Amino acid sequence: MSSADLPLFRFGIIADPQYAAIEPQVEMGRYYANSLAKVAAAIETFNGEELSFVMTLGDIIDRDFKSFDHILPVYETLRHEAYFLLGNHDFGVAPEHLEKVAERIGMPAPYYSFRRHGFRFIVLNGNEVSTFAPPEGHAFRALGRERLAALLAAGADNAHEWNASLSDEQFAWLASEIEQAKAAGEKVIVMNHFPVHPPCEHDMWDRERIVELLSSQENVVAYLNGHNHVGNYGKVGGCHFVNFKGVVDTESENTFAIVDVYADRMAIRGFGREDSRTLSY
Repeated sequence: MSSADLPLFRFGIIADPQYAAIEPQVEMGRYYANSLAKVAAAIETFNGEELSFVMTLGDIIDRDFKSFDHILPVYETLRHEAYFLLGNHDFGVAPEHLEKVAERIGMPAPYYSFRRHGFRFIVLNGNEVSTFAPPEGHAFRALGRERLAALLAAGADNAHEWNASLSDEQFAWLASEIEQAKAAGEKVIVMNHFPVHPPCEHDMWDRERIVELLSSQENVVAYLNGHNHVGNYGKVGGCHFVNFKGVVDTESENTFAIVDVYADRMAIRGFGREDSRTLSY
């Protein structure tokens, strides 16, 4: 094999384990307790490969702060670095725990970035302006109510209280990270819990400005997310939008992926219910 046939690096993806020690909601296809075994099985596969890291795309738990005590130890069997981002269900905790979620998961900050082999990964906190994540009385909770009311009045398909948006500060940070990556000659992969494209009812409230920014920047190659458990895919400009399927949705069949990153493409190897695709850039 020539070096062009070898990936620069690989990483693993898990979306929406939504673990809780509760009975399944069979009519919704939610098997919350079974996620412990499924995440453990995914990690067993990940441990058999040389990976740079594994990212969980939010909704680690379904509810209850103590659920973290059960699922996070499963990740201790992972021999690779584990990264996390926050989903809406990760805030399904008592009010006094809302500001402790990122710290409990061991995240460096609610949103952050890191680099690998000429790529910059920008990790968003899609819940920042919402009706559920900011503590009661916080300006972002009030702003979340305003944004949701405006979308409801406009009849928007994504006007749901389980969706959310970025603060203007975080959006400006995202733009500046992309600019810094461009100056450094880095390609960018953005990761978030919520989808933004193709349009659907589970999207970020501010999807339009996010898609416009990402699709207009030549160095942004992909946006990876969960939240919409059935999965999805679209492309705008040079940016691929990949929605990974939710672990919680089946009694026993798993879903996760390993992404092989090359200079000119990403090859997603889907396991279980996840689709395999090649994304060229």
